[in-house]
Amino acid sequence: RSAVYCTDIAKMVEAPIFHVNGDDPEAVCYVIQAALDYRHTFHKDVVVDIVCFRKLGHNEGDDPTLTQPLMYRAIAKHPGTRALYAEKLVNEGVLTAEQADGFVTAYREALDKGEHVELTRLTDYENKYRVDWSKYQSKDWREPVETGLPAADIARLTEKFTAVPENFGLHNTAKRVIEQRKAMAKGEQPIDWGMAETIAYASMVTNGIPVRISGEDSGRGTFSHRHAVLHDTQRQKHDLGIYTPLEHMAENQASFTVIDSILNEEAVLAYEYGHACSAPEQLTIWEAQFGDFANGAQVAIDQFISSGETKWGRMCGLTVILPHGYDGQGPEHSSGRLERWLQLCSEENMQVIMPSEAAQMFHILRRQTLRSYRKPLVIFMSKRLLRFKDSTSPLAQFVEGTAFRPVIGDGLARDNGKVKRVIVCAGQVYYDLLAGRAERGLDNEIAIVRLEQLYPMPYAELAAELAKYPNAQLMWA
Repeated sequence: RSAVYCTDIAKMVEAPIFHVNGDDPEAVCYVIQAALDYRHTFHKDVVVDIVCFRKLGHNEGDDPTLTQPLMYRAIAKHPGTRALYAEKLVNEGVLTAEQADGFVTAYREALDKGEHVELTRLTDYENKYRVDWSKYQSKDWREPVETGLPAADIARLTEKFTAVPENFGLHNTAKRVIEQRKAMAKGEQPIDWGMAETIAYASMVTNGIPVRISGEDSGRGTFSHRHAVLHDTQRQKHDLGIYTPLEHMAENQASFTVIDSILNEEAVLAYEYGHACSAPEQLTIWEAQFGDFANGAQVAIDQFISSGETKWGRMCGLTVILPHGYDGQGPEHSSGRLERWLQLCSEENMQVIMPSEAAQMFHILRRQTLRSYRKPLVIFMSKRLLRFKDSTSPLAQFVEGTAFRPVIGDGLARDNGKVKRVIVCAGQVYYDLLAGRAERGLDNEIAIVRLEQLYPMPYAELAAELAKYPNAQLMWA
């Protein structure tokens, strides 16, 4: 709706609105107290509109008369709120004119001396919501951490999150996914991306690390790969027959929250950023339905995620998942705008990952909370690879002793001295290059190296891989 007054929006929720003259400090205090009493008594919203003016322009050096000559002629004649209130107190006999002027002189002298003139803050007050981030400061992203799990733990966790309530009418697709996950945990078939995520989340909540995911269709997963929330196809009421397995892993587990949020990316991502700033030990994820949905949240990305620590010293461990890849959805709807994110990277302000295997997704999610390194994590997740058999991972890549690999070398057995070209790539294009190399019979001439972590750039790890091919030409794909 449109309105003349900024406070009219409060009428939508029938909140009371107090309008008060800013030139009357006592009236302002009275109204503020009334608003606080209302809020405390009725636990409802209340709005205070202090009617005042800006004496200067946008800053002390700006000349507002260039664009608002009429208004600022009137403002120029205004003596100022302090002078009006001082005159009132003098007329009432509360102060003398000399005392009023003395306050001004003392205040300015204190400013000149560099003293703190704002004394209303309670210096010994400790906010109960305050979070200590000191243990996360000045950490190295290479900090080693054990992200693999014992095979027995994976089996135990899987048994829990594949259990379904009795007489629960599972959809055939969900039923098939659950049966496949049971087989994956036994090592009977490779682990796909949805299972890799689920094991990571299950391991966290059972060890006291809360997990929170929001995004459009995050419960099921936009591409029907996650199935974190199951629905009874025989239910008779909309609010019954909903089961979230990861909420039932253990008696004293941490919380698992998954929210199908509204299509307002700016609002949701900004909220999750704030939530992550207040919960450093929690895995907080915002997932775009398609990568380009981040476009609608660009202001939160530019002003907070990429620069909040530099500007305000506010650290944040938010994870952003962007489905990415040009797979028939046009030139924009399939792109998470990788180039835009990389342009924002500087001073190790975030992590940008483009994994090519399911196990990598498992390790990067666990690494995000198990390390004492806290930076925003941006994952470009290929939609195509979610069901691409070659990108699944064997159980052996999830067990103890395994970890996230910033760079994955070419494991083909050959005489590396005869390799003519090394192609460095990221994400799903690796499998296209692999197929093209095999089709042309160039296995002995071309090596393919995967750069899984795009920022911070793993220079040492990449240099170590490239050094294996002393006679090869480097090419980026």
